[in-house]
Amino acid sequence: MAQPSSFAGHWGRCVGDCGSGGTRSRAVWCTHTEGWTSHHANCDQKEKPESQRRCFKVCDWHLELFEWEVSGWGTCVPGGEAGACVTAQHGLQRRSARCLQKLNRSTVASEICEHLAPRPPLEQACLVPCPRDCVVSDFSAWSQCGGGCTRTMRHRTRAVVAPPLYGGAPCPNLTESRLCEMAACPLGEEEHTYSLKVGPWGECRLPHHEDVSMAGRAVLDFGADSGEPSVSWLEGRKAHHHAREVQVGYQSRPVRCVRSDGKNVVLSLCVQDAIPLTFKSCVIAKDCETSEWSAWSACSQTCSWGELAPGFRSRRRGVQSVAVGTGKLCPELEEREACSTGGRELLQPCPRYLFSWRTSEWKACQVSLLLDQQDPRHHKHAGLCGGGIQTREVYCVQITVEVEMHRLKEVSRPVDGKFCLGPAPSASQLCNLPCPSECEVSAWSVWGPCLPENCQDHQGRRGFRMRQRHVIMDPVGPSAGCPHLVESIPCEDPACYEWIISEGICVTDHGECGLGNRILKTVCKNKKGEEVPHHLCSEYPRPEVMACEIPCATDCVISEWSQWSPCSHSCSSKNAEGSQSRSRSILALPAEGGKACPPDRVLQEHRACNDHPCVHFYWETSPWSSCSEDALVALNTTFSWSGEATCGVGIQTRKVSCMKSSSGHVTPKRCPDSTRPETARPCVLLCKKDCIVTPFSEWTRCPTTCQPGNATAVKQSRYRIIIQDAANGGHACPDTLYEERECEDIPICPVYRWKTHRWSHCILVPDSVRQGVLGYNEACGHGLQSRAVTCLSETNESAGVTECLRWAGPMPPLVQECLVPCKDDCTFTPWSKFTACSFDCESTKTRRRSLTGRSRKRDKCQNTEVYPQVETELCPCEVFTSQPHGNWSDCIIGGGKSEPQSGMRSHGDTKECGEGIRLRAIACYDKTGRLVDPSHCSSSGYIEESCTVPCPFDCKLSDWSTWTPCSSSCGTGVKVRSKWLKEKPYNGGRPCPKLDLKNQVSGVYEAVPCYTECNQYSWVVEPWSPCKINSEQNSLHCGEGIQTRKVRCVKTKDHRGETVPNALCNQAEIPDEVQKCSLYCPSECAVSDWGQWSTCPQVGLPGCGSKGNVPHASFSVLQSLLLRSSVNTKPCPEDSQVKPCILNQNCFQYQYNLTDWSTCQLSENATCGRGVRRRLLSCVRSDGRTVSARHCQQRRLEKPTEMSSECLVGCVVDCRLSAWSAWSQCSQTCGAGGQMVRGRAVLLQAAGEGRPCPAQLAQHRSCPVKPCYGWRLGPWSPCRLQGGQCGDGLQVRNLTCVVHDASVSATAKPVENALCAELPLKETVLQLPCSVPCPGDCHLTEWSEWSSCELTCIEGRSFETTGRQARSRAFVGQSPESPESCSGQVVETRPCSGGKCYDYLWKTSLWRDNVRTVWCQRSDGINVTGGCALQTKPAEVRHCSPACRKPFSYCTQVLCGCERGYTEIMRSNGFLDYCMKVPGLEDKKADVKTIAGKNKPVNSKMHDIFKGWSIQPFNPGEKLKYEWNTFSSLHFSAEQPHNFYLACHLLFLCDYTE
Repeated sequence: MAQPSSFAGHWGRCVGDCGSGGTRSRAVWCTHTEGWTSHHANCDQKEKPESQRRCFKVCDWHLELFEWEVSGWGTCVPGGEAGACVTAQHGLQRRSARCLQKLNRSTVASEICEHLAPRPPLEQACLVPCPRDCVVSDFSAWSQCGGGCTRTMRHRTRAVVAPPLYGGAPCPNLTESRLCEMAACPLGEEEHTYSLKVGPWGECRLPHHEDVSMAGRAVLDFGADSGEPSVSWLEGRKAHHHAREVQVGYQSRPVRCVRSDGKNVVLSLCVQDAIPLTFKSCVIAKDCETSEWSAWSACSQTCSWGELAPGFRSRRRGVQSVAVGTGKLCPELEEREACSTGGRELLQPCPRYLFSWRTSEWKACQVSLLLDQQDPRHHKHAGLCGGGIQTREVYCVQITVEVEMHRLKEVSRPVDGKFCLGPAPSASQLCNLPCPSECEVSAWSVWGPCLPENCQDHQGRRGFRMRQRHVIMDPVGPSAGCPHLVESIPCEDPACYEWIISEGICVTDHGECGLGNRILKTVCKNKKGEEVPHHLCSEYPRPEVMACEIPCATDCVISEWSQWSPCSHSCSSKNAEGSQSRSRSILALPAEGGKACPPDRVLQEHRACNDHPCVHFYWETSPWSSCSEDALVALNTTFSWSGEATCGVGIQTRKVSCMKSSSGHVTPKRCPDSTRPETARPCVLLCKKDCIVTPFSEWTRCPTTCQPGNATAVKQSRYRIIIQDAANGGHACPDTLYEERECEDIPICPVYRWKTHRWSHCILVPDSVRQGVLGYNEACGHGLQSRAVTCLSETNESAGVTECLRWAGPMPPLVQECLVPCKDDCTFTPWSKFTACSFDCESTKTRRRSLTGRSRKRDKCQNTEVYPQVETELCPCEVFTSQPHGNWSDCIIGGGKSEPQSGMRSHGDTKECGEGIRLRAIACYDKTGRLVDPSHCSSSGYIEESCTVPCPFDCKLSDWSTWTPCSSSCGTGVKVRSKWLKEKPYNGGRPCPKLDLKNQVSGVYEAVPCYTECNQYSWVVEPWSPCKINSEQNSLHCGEGIQTRKVRCVKTKDHRGETVPNALCNQAEIPDEVQKCSLYCPSECAVSDWGQWSTCPQVGLPGCGSKGNVPHASFSVLQSLLLRSSVNTKPCPEDSQVKPCILNQNCFQYQYNLTDWSTCQLSENATCGRGVRRRLLSCVRSDGRTVSARHCQQRRLEKPTEMSSECLVGCVVDCRLSAWSAWSQCSQTCGAGGQMVRGRAVLLQAAGEGRPCPAQLAQHRSCPVKPCYGWRLGPWSPCRLQGGQCGDGLQVRNLTCVVHDASVSATAKPVENALCAELPLKETVLQLPCSVPCPGDCHLTEWSEWSSCELTCIEGRSFETTGRQARSRAFVGQSPESPESCSGQVVETRPCSGGKCYDYLWKTSLWRDNVRTVWCQRSDGINVTGGCALQTKPAEVRHCSPACRKPFSYCTQVLCGCERGYTEIMRSNGFLDYCMKVPGLEDKKADVKTIAGKNKPVNSKMHDIFKGWSIQPFNPGEKLKYEWNTFSSLHFSAEQPHNFYLACHLLFLCDYTE
């Protein structure tokens, strides 16, 4: 039976916690072999695949921890394309990618990075240029042959132009030699030259005892060819050495005589007198000896950062003895290695850090920071508000990554900002400080009636009259409050209710006239005017009837009483009481027997008014106390109050006292209790905010290297930053934010010095070596002397050499050359000291010596030019001259000399303009023109010059003028205020606002809508005078007359009725001052004056029409009352008049009118920020006239709600910059061209029309030109052979201490060696072994010039960014016998920039006798070998097959043709059969149609074209027959494939039908 087997699905996604705690699952099921699913139990449980496994769950924040690392692209591997390479081959290059944990650079599973970013591509197509062979130049001309009959060689060379690349062929031989063709010399008479050849110096050695017995004997060295001896000298005598350090021995060299054919010959053929120097003193080589290594130091790090920043440990060894002579120099004395050497990590892994920017909370908004930009005096003004600037601290913190947990743990300790990547958050921003606004209140209402304090329970007969005002706009600001809103006056007999009486008609007691009663209608109302039940007025008498009288026909008629006049005073005092009056007038005179008219005094009435005293009382409150905790008020919830968290409810209290308007505090009884303000209220307690500061930063590092003993104390510092200021009674901030302390345990550098001992006597080569050599018998000449050098400590105790090498500089020389004079030499006393110098710059100093012994008598020694006895030198001159160097610096204001201490950040505004200095570096020279320290010429090293950075001046405007009066005396108008231009802007100051260009006025205006109450001023009329009758014409003194009255304009706004000029009242509404009147005569009918016209209905209702006849028009009625009937039958006057209601005449429509929004209005103390814009409402009549708002209110028209809204005036912000940083170190330690730089950063970008940020955020200045001292190597000398003519010698060069200014064109001048530091070069670099070839020797040529820079290019486009250039040198041999022994060449290449692409093209000469020259030429015209593709090389020789052996035939390109005068007779296979002479061509030109009539062609292309034709023989009488001749394709494909057809077209002879 088939066994079921388990199958598993694909693994699902990793789920679970971030990091390594994730799991992934897959489905596992059991299947039968036939494919259907079976029960799990049927499968072998041991083989069941796992269904869950642990995995790494990748989360988004892992992006900071993991990244792909890709290797560089590998080499381009060609794709194996078939066929020859033409320009380049396609290939493929690969690279690898791995997923890394950023911090320790360890490899993790690729799927982690794949979750964060796709895997980078690992393959890409590439191009490989075709192999390029070595390219060489043409050969030079052949060298000259020597004269005479001796066999010599001549040669020519060529240079490498381009090295082989991409597997191209190597360079060919660069040298060609050939034997000179000379006549052979007669036997034994060959012409030879002879040269003294010196060999290399032998090893330095000490003499042996056995050498002494052989003193002076030469050891013969027979040459290989001559059998004649040459000499090399053996040594004798005891060796000299001193102080165990230096041993002086000697060394020798062989000397031979060499013939021009390279053979050794007898020495005498080269040397006539003395043999050149073959021996000299030398120092026995002794290698440097060092001690054993010390133990390894502790690791430089306490934990491991992995390969990214490995820790190091070191060990040292000391010098036991220094190298002497040519001994090996000391090796490195210190060794460092990574702490994880050998794959074994010695340290625990470091905690991993990331760095991130952090900020403190924003500080309080400061308007002064913004205003200081315009006027630094602004901050002296109190109460500034509106737009401002707030700042915060921005700092960098380190975040520890716990690698195993994959968690970030922040440490908020500040670190240096350079660790944080990316731009820092902004440190300042615009803000708004709300402007305090005062409480706005309405005008006082009129005094109310006398009321008890409580109408429900009023005891006694004492009450109060009150007046109120209300708050129009609430105050803004912490200390703002409103004034009192209620004032009261004590009064007697208060009443809560009163009867309101309305009169009925007069009912006479008897008949139609006479006395009677008027029935009164009464209603009980409260003081608010509301009707209340009658019983509330029961305590007051209720009037029911009132006496009245209707005049009879003969009675005197009197008018009704006028209204009471306004009260003359608003209150009563001792000196003034309020009063008011009313009057009535006689309308009709009585007839006889009628009731007489009353006297004039009865026609007027007076009464007292406003009899309350002028003092009034009110409650005054102190400001609310701050919110404090209250045990009685407990609230567990936390509120949010203006965005700040709150912690419970507290209580606020205030004092309340009763005030008298004129004299201050009074007893509380004088103020009504009912209006007493509250003295306590609950309030929200804001949470306490403690000050929060970061931990201190790390202490700045103390120096780890030792310091000189006299150095000033080094300090280290640390700082911390306030993140949150204390508020609401929280813990205050600490005083110390910056700490400093002296560094402890800084090692003091030890002091060691070298002590030199006396020089030994001069040690010469041993006598045994010197004696017997021609001319060297005397013990004199050049030798060596040595001395001991020891190391001493500061206390003059002996110390190891290592200490002095480390702390005292290089060891003084142990050996120097010396001279033992020979008997024929001139000898002198030592030089005296130089004479003293005077202070004169022109003075000199001298020193002397004198001849000693026999030298005084020798003539040659008296020659002072050869042997000077006086030496003169110029004295040092303390006169210096300075020259300006480089450009002037930027104008520096404030110098920037103060360097802020670490951690102390300042946003302080720096001075940006005004007087400053600019600097120009100087170079200081002594009298000889050598550069010296600039302090000799100027203490600062600069020329200083005052300079000015022009200050930008902003547009200056005046302060705002006062507002003009409102343009309208009734309703809405406009009021204006303005600013005038005081100063125009210049030097980039803020521009002026847009001015009134239309009127060409330099100013800024603000217009806001305003509203004037329409009834502020009103006409007041006094009663009409009695009707004045013209008595001259009227004896009865009745009838028509005139009456007058006084009209005045009064101020009604504050109810005082003060008379003002008539111009303030509406002139269109001025009442009449004169009118006609009637004094009815006795017995006449009397009527009252006309009443008011009845009002017309509202517009929109039926009846109010327009001008003209409109159906359903309504009418206004004017009525008068009949006061007495006439005695006679004379009719009474009409008692009514009617006129139609016409729109805009006596019938009006009313509507609300809104003004435009005002400009954004700011508080007086604000220049920008949040403000308010307002609009006003007025009531407008349909005829366009503004009327009192009550007309619209009475009609209950819909009123717009939003009359004010918040608005924003943008702040004009100048760019705000940080203070200048300290000046950087000079970019060069010495010389010209060094720069110091300082910078600043933008703290706040400009906004609005503020001054923009300057383009220059860095300033540069040249550094003072300090002299650069350095060792300068002189040129190599020619090869010095010390007496020989060829062979081995030395090339030497000098090392000189020079001073220069490091510029390109600097001229260096030699100075004292002490000014230069330790020698930079080992001694071996100052001398090199060299050789001069002897005749017959093989030698290398000089280097060729570097070739031009050439790029590798594909189809004319550069394949690489850097090019290559090459140079070469070749071996040249002299001996014709063995040329192969002198072969080889040296090629050097180097990368170069600025290269070109070159093409290589085959060039050919013209054919000559089937031969031509073919060569390769580079596109710049240089002829080369190599570079051109061989497969495209043109043929150099033309061959015909079969060969042209027929008479008069010759080879054209591939076929045989005939010479001039002969015609080709061709076979049917296309080849030449024979050449037939063309008759008659001897003396005339050949027929055009025959080819053989031409001269034998040399280079005629046309001739080659015509070779395709043939002429067949023909019968007599027939024409020449032309036929197509088919040649092998080879003929046409070689060079001219279309020549055959071309020939046909030219001669028009072919029959195309054939």
